[in-house]
Amino acid sequence: MSFLKAAWRKLIMINYKVNPEVLLPYVPKGTELDFYKDACYVSVVGFMFLDTKLLGVKVPFHVNFEEVNLRFYVKRKVGDEYKRGVVFIKEIVPKPAITFVANTIYKENYQTLPMKHIWKEENDKKTIIYQWKTGKRWNTISVESEVKSQPIQKNTEVEFIAEHYWGYAKDGNKTTEYEVKHPTWDSYQVNNFLVDVDFSITYGSDFSFLQKEQPSSVFLLEGSEISVENKTVL
Repeated sequence: MSFLKAAWRKLIMINYKVNPEVLLPYVPKGTELDFYKDACYVSVVGFMFLDTKLLGVKVPFHVNFEEVNLRFYVKRKVGDEYKRGVVFIKEIVPKPAITFVANTIYKENYQTLPMKHIWKEENDKKTIIYQWKTGKRWNTISVESEVKSQPIQKNTEVEFIAEHYWGYAKDGNKTTEYEVKHPTWDSYQVNNFLVDVDFSITYGSDFSFLQKEQPSSVFLLEGSEISVENKTVL
């Protein structure tokens, strides 16, 4: 049985090219940084968890909720092939039970904060907004996009960002690995975006430099049903 099943929907992905040295302290043992055209990325990703089940059970008041995370990209060589995955700097959700389970079992760095979202579709425009509250401030990421989605094209930046199917985390001197299963997602053309985030308060001093950086790209992906499989310790 899968550890978690849900739908991840309307994923905003805000991507920054960064100096790889910033991420080296966070790289789990046995993995290495993954690059796209010699560039190293971190992404702020916001989306909705819908119809969430833990071990096949819906937990009351923890079925539908927002998540925003900061992540980067790694790969792990197994034989002659690479598993391509992500490492999370922090994952923010509004539900304390999700935080407890993820931090305890999967050794992730979840934080519980007040959150809200807006999904709005007009005749020629889709608006998606995710917000989370640090202290008295609401942080915001939002996009305006076309209403029709398109398949992701091969060998593109959006494919690199979206097509990582493994999660890795540090567990003391060891590394945990888990598989995330989902089909390839469609994407929407993004016409406008907003990033109003206190990176220092949200993600710490190591990532405060993102406050002054402009994203290299911003994507909106439709998402799908997903499953998170049980972890293994490498």
